Amino acid sequence: MNAPHVTNPALDRRHLLKGIGTCIALPLLEAMVPSTGSAAAKQIAKSKAEVPRFVAMNAGLGFHAPFLFPEAEGSSYTLTPYLEQIKDHRDQFTLFSGLSHPNQNGNNGHASSMTWLTSAPRPGLAGFKNTISLDQLMAQHVAGQTRVPFVALSPPRSSLSWSSNGVQIPSQTSPAKIFQQLFVEGTKDEVAAEIRDLQRGKSILDTVLRDAQRLNQSLGGPDRQKLDEYFSSVRELENRIQQNENWVRRPKSKVDAEKPKDIEDKNDVLARQKLMYSMMALALQTDSTRVITFDLGSLNAVPSNIQGVQTDWHNLSHHGKDESKIDELKLIEIAEFQAFNEFLNQLRGIEEAGKTLLDHTAVLFGSNLGNASSHDWRNLPILVAGGGYKHGSYVAHDVNNNSPLANVYVSLAQRMGLEVDRFGSSTAESVRGLEIA
Repeated sequence: MNAPHVTNPALDRRHLLKGIGTCIALPLLEAMVPSTGSAAAKQIAKSKAEVPRFVAMNAGLGFHAPFLFPEAEGSSYTLTPYLEQIKDHRDQFTLFSGLSHPNQNGNNGHASSMTWLTSAPRPGLAGFKNTISLDQLMAQHVAGQTRVPFVALSPPRSSLSWSSNGVQIPSQTSPAKIFQQLFVEGTKDEVAAEIRDLQRGKSILDTVLRDAQRLNQSLGGPDRQKLDEYFSSVRELENRIQQNENWVRRPKSKVDAEKPKDIEDKNDVLARQKLMYSMMALALQTDSTRVITFDLGSLNAVPSNIQGVQTDWHNLSHHGKDESKIDELKLIEIAEFQAFNEFLNQLRGIEEAGKTLLDHTAVLFGSNLGNASSHDWRNLPILVAGGGYKHGSYVAHDVNNNSPLANVYVSLAQRMGLEVDRFGSSTAESVRGLEIA
């Protein structure tokens, strides 16, 4: 699949300033910066080129470790069957082992998926309350700078994103609806109706907040704390409504791509992944958002259109070292890495101010399970691609005494411009093997 691209707009300096001032979602084109242009125009282009993006993708059924991790760490490692699928990007990714979040025993074997981007302990057990996910921390930081502060993608009834109050944020499951939201211009009447709906929502929130503030004066300490959490949620929603209203009035990016058709076959996981990847590349390229999460999904069924697979995927992930099941599982996971390779191809094929979109996008690709067969949440498969980091190596941390995965998250947050030195269960501001080039 060819990398998506944006149609050529009028390229004079006035249009450039308009693009930055009122329609920031336009991609940066080299033709927008004349070689003899003003210092201001060049500075605008420079700042646009340095805009960081972040993508996180989680495979809930993990990856079979012997087909992923090389035998020896370093930059001269021998490619494994899974890394063979992304070998063309070897200089643009780093693979980690020996990373995990502590205390991830939960109420079921897959509960750690809830905390993959938060690192909160004891997922789903009595008294558990999740914390803000990494993507939402970033989204708060960049809110208002793009049409949408974040895009959360997943199959139905799943999401990687959690609010500052530990509430799971609904995700989008339809590529067609994502395309509609980001790139299809509404009629004047539709835009006006959307603005009215937003203003009505703001009015309702104002009334509710006034009532809640009056109530707060008569409450005891514990109830006041709960109400303070409620106030925080309302304020977050108020800010989002205001930002949405501002963006509704601005024209959407024009892209040279047809509105996609959603995948009708719910078992065709790979086709859905590839279509989502294309939408993600478009969203990043047009600067419609700078933060994306994607739950890659799983099945209690046989995935469609993968030759040689006859057993349901979840069953295969619990292979119990049965070689015949492992052989089928390998076919699925190789196909997943091939789809991921296509996504990397798309990002690397989009030029942006002398570099590529992959250079400006940190991609976190991995799983909340190190061994899905035994529901082991230790020794997670974690790959970081792009983002301007020093890449090309396999970095093996202690398999028995794992380093905190949240240390990686601190580095990723700082790269997005956040002034933080801790996140979740982190113990340091970075992790061995993840350094900016």
